[in-house]
Amino acid sequence: MTQARQHLVDPSITPYYHCICRCVRQAWLCGHDEYTGRSFEHRKQWLVDRLGQVARAFAIEVCAYAVMANHYHLVVRVNREKARQWSDDEVIARWASLYSVPPVIEHYRSGQLSGPAAAHKAQQSISLLRARLEDLSWFMRSLNEPLARWANAEDECTGRFWAGRFKSQALLDEAALLTCMSYVDLNPVRAGIADRPEHSDFTSIQTRLRAYARQELRGTQDGKESTGPVPLLPFGGNDCEAGPEFLPFGLADYLQLVDWSGRAVREDKHGAIGEHLPPILQRLGIAPGAYVQSLQRSDYPFQRLAGRVAAIQNAAVHYGQHFFKGLSAARRLFPADAVP
Repeated sequence: MTQARQHLVDPSITPYYHCICRCVRQAWLCGHDEYTGRSFEHRKQWLVDRLGQVARAFAIEVCAYAVMANHYHLVVRVNREKARQWSDDEVIARWASLYSVPPVIEHYRSGQLSGPAAAHKAQQSISLLRARLEDLSWFMRSLNEPLARWANAEDECTGRFWAGRFKSQALLDEAALLTCMSYVDLNPVRAGIADRPEHSDFTSIQTRLRAYARQELRGTQDGKESTGPVPLLPFGGNDCEAGPEFLPFGLADYLQLVDWSGRAVREDKHGAIGEHLPPILQRLGIAPGAYVQSLQRSDYPFQRLAGRVAAIQNAAVHYGQHFFKGLSAARRLFPADAVP
């Protein structure tokens, strides 16, 4: 049964979410349509450009993304604390980068408020905009709605472009975050569109690899700056002491994992496990065999919640439910003592 988004996205449980959005009828509306011969590849760049614009405005940070022919994936972090530290002027400027602002806020900016009642109304409006800028539903709405209008205008048609609202999965712990990010980054490799991660266009992994190569040439391999059309949440380190503004693993480890995973999921290597396992799998207690199988699936092997068994059970208690789908997948992928 469809549930309200406020019950699906709860940053008090986890700030990390995997979002998927598909084109209507799963049609080839963002790639090359083999039946009509038309190419919609340019729309992928539309999506990446708009994602960068929205990510710079919202307190929603992008961890990973992949734009495919008829759908896209995002892994994001909701950073409510960041939004609450913004000044009123910064909230207004961020909202104005995407939308027009209400007249009362224009009067506030120009110092032309008529009295206490108008000032109170302006503060209410600013509080509303701040709440929207930390809201995942508004983030996805701001990303998807313009793309639908542009595509319909190009096709000279009306109606839906996206197949309903987006799907979201809560990533409850580091193991779920790591496996989901690599699943997203390897979408083009798994689909046969690219033969290796660095050739995967319109993905976060290609952006990170290019930035890493530039840093390596400069002799600064810290990996804490990702340049490109979409601002990406940078990696911290294995000791997790880099602070909450970073992803809780090291960049070099993650790149090694994705490289190994990309070779493991090749068509001629179904289920194959390389001789040299990335140590990050061992540190996080992820079963290598189940990990490779999860990458070969057409969908991430969880429903609303992803994480270890204990994390899913604790979240179920928080939501007042006795059971959530995904426990069997959690037992396979994140066993208590995963042995390579």
